[in-house]
Order: sequence, then C-alpha cells, then structure tokens
Amino acid sequence: MNINAEIVSSLREKYGEAFYLLDSEQFKQNYVELRKAFTDIYPKFNIAYSFKTNYIPDLCHIVKDMGGYAEVVSEMELELAYRVGFPVENIVWNGPIKTEEAEEKFLLNGGVPHIDGIEEAAFVVSVAKKHSDKTFNVGLRCNFDVNDGVLSRFGFDIDGNDVKKVLSMFNEQPNIHLKTIHCHFAKRNIEYWPARAKGICDFVKRTGIITDRIDIGGGLFGKMAPSLKEQFHYDIPSYDEYAKAAATEFKKSFSELDNHPELVIEPGSALVGDCMKFVGTVKTIKCVRGKYIATVLGSQKNISMTGVNPPAEVIAMGGKQAEYHDLDFVGFTCIEGDNLYRGYNGPLSVGDALVISNCGSYSIVMKPPFILPNFPILDICGEKVKVIKCQETFDDVFHTYNL
Repeated sequence: MNINAEIVSSLREKYGEAFYLLDSEQFKQNYVELRKAFTDIYPKFNIAYSFKTNYIPDLCHIVKDMGGYAEVVSEMELELAYRVGFPVENIVWNGPIKTEEAEEKFLLNGGVPHIDGIEEAAFVVSVAKKHSDKTFNVGLRCNFDVNDGVLSRFGFDIDGNDVKKVLSMFNEQPNIHLKTIHCHFAKRNIEYWPARAKGICDFVKRTGIITDRIDIGGGLFGKMAPSLKEQFHYDIPSYDEYAKAAATEFKKSFSELDNHPELVIEPGSALVGDCMKFVGTVKTIKCVRGKYIATVLGSQKNISMTGVNPPAEVIAMGGKQAEYHDLDFVGFTCIEGDNLYRGYNGPLSVGDALVISNCGSYSIVMKPPFILPNFPILDICGEKVKVIKCQETFDDVFHTYNL
C-alpha cells in the first residue's frame, strides 16, 4: 500500500487529519503464505485467527471465507464470530473466565471451549449430565515448561494432579468428547517453538489420547520493515522457519497414523501486524531546552508500540520544510511518555503527514477512549475507499453514561 501527498490530501478532506489505512489484500496474502508454510510439511493444518489481536470484522470475514477458524477469548468476541457467520464448530473459545450461560449455549450448539481450570471442567460435566442425549466437544489447555523463563498462569500443569482429575472426569462422562489438546505460550522467539511442539506431542503419546485437533496456540512474529527488525536483539523468524520448528515434530509423530490429528495455530500479529498504517498530522513544532519536538494528531495508543521506533515516513504536504536533527514525534495526549518516534532526522513542516506502519497488531483493540475518540479506518486497496470503521464521536463514547 503506497501512499503519497495527493492520496493523503484527498483522504484528509473527507475523513479528517488522522486515520488508519487497512491493507486487506496484504492480510489475505499473509494468510495464504502462512498456511502454505505449514501445509507443505504437515498437510492436515488450519489457522484459528486471534480475534483479540485485531477484531476488524472485514478481517474476520476473510478468515471465514478462506476456511479458517475463529479464536476468541470473550463473549464479545464470540458474538462477533457468530455475526460474521463462522460455523460454531469452527470457533475456538479460549480464556480462563467464561460466563456459564454463554458457555452452555456454546456447548449445546457444538462449539469447542478450551477448558482452563478444574472448576470449568466440573461445570462442563454438569452440562453433559443434564443433556445426556447430546455429545459435547471440549478442548484441554495444557501448561508445561518450554524454557522461556515464564511461569504461565493458564491451563493444566501436565505433570500435576488436576490434569489427571479432569481427564478422569471426562472419561467417566460418556457424552464428553475430548476434541482438542491445546497450549499457548506468549513469547514469539523461534527457539521456544520446537519445545512447544514436542511437549504437546509427548503429552499426547504419554496419555494415549489422540484427539481430532492439537492446537499449539499463537505467539508468532509477523513481517516487519528492516528498520523495525534491526531493533530486536534476535532474528525475526519467517513463516517457513516457524513451520519447520513446529510442523516437523507433528510430521514425525503422527503422519504414519491412519487418522492423524489436525494441527492448529492461533496467529494474530503474524497475519495482521503489517496490514495497517496510521496517518497523523504534524500540528506543532517547538524547541524545548534545545530539543525539537513535533506534536502529532495521533498517539502512542493509536499504534500500540513502545520501546521501539516504528517504521515511519514523513510526507510533505506543501508547507515550507526545515531540516531537523534528533527530533521527537509525540502524541496529542497529556502523558509525558506519549512518544511515537524518537530521533528523527530530516525535513519537516507543520501540516506534514506522519505515516506509521506495522501497527495492525493490538492498536485498534487496545486504544481506549482517552482524551479523544478513535479515528476512522479506511481500506484503499480497491478502486474506491471503503470505510471499515467510522470516526468515533462523543455519543459513541458517552452513550452508556447517564448524563
């Protein structure tokens, strides 16, 4: 998605001085490439897209239309999956807290909740006993050490007593079908992926339970501009490298079985990270004790990146530019740490556009209604601009309050 001063000027006239640009075609391309990387090694594979990373409905529709699954962690996201039209059996419901009423309805409709604790397991058994004429599909979230230095709080310790109890509970209830064994680890470094795959495969072999699916979660880096990659102290893996690190273990463990399990992953950032740009407008430039600072209509909360300089480009919009050295771009909020980009060197003028890339991951879903409502989202991939999300208004933020 290449943009220039003419495009920015036209979009500003219609949609204001700050907006997101969504590249839905890039999202489709990423999906196809990631799927191919895994299916080339282990053909029985599917993607469950992480709604929490970026739940723009257009993206969820793409996943559904391409045969993927929805990975949700709340009733809100579950409702979105329903409205987008995902078959309930293609919805994976994770998370430690699920409202009992919603979970029972989900189970009755054929959904697959991933059980996170013994209390939830007991509730599922009670539902199964109440509806003995139905079969219920469930998943089991597993917790084990992948040597990433994190003691995860999610799922069942595969070496603990609770996992034995829950497996026994499910085994004793004839209308519960353990459909999925699941794990997820947050760190995205490639060195933890072989341990993740081997750990879950070893657990399956140890218990002798060959489920329909084995879901090894998300936690993958996506595509990045070189300027962003070089700020990490380790290499950023490709899709092929992730696939080799994980799918190879599945091929070794299960490919000779007549009915081997489906391998599922739950990517979010890996698919959507490079599919959005944020375009803000430089509103002021000032010098404070020898330091030049440019304030932008936009905020760190619009890009959801901290500790790094995002890929950024200045588009001259007609004003007389001056040359700056070590200038910081900051946001419109009243937070001292609202920095979008530090140490810019180059020409700049009030009115110029600051275009920040790689901000598709968590930027939309974690932007609070803080100081200003959020900006519109536009897709300019086609012949016409498609408004994905309108500019939020005062009424959008305050309609749930009693004024």
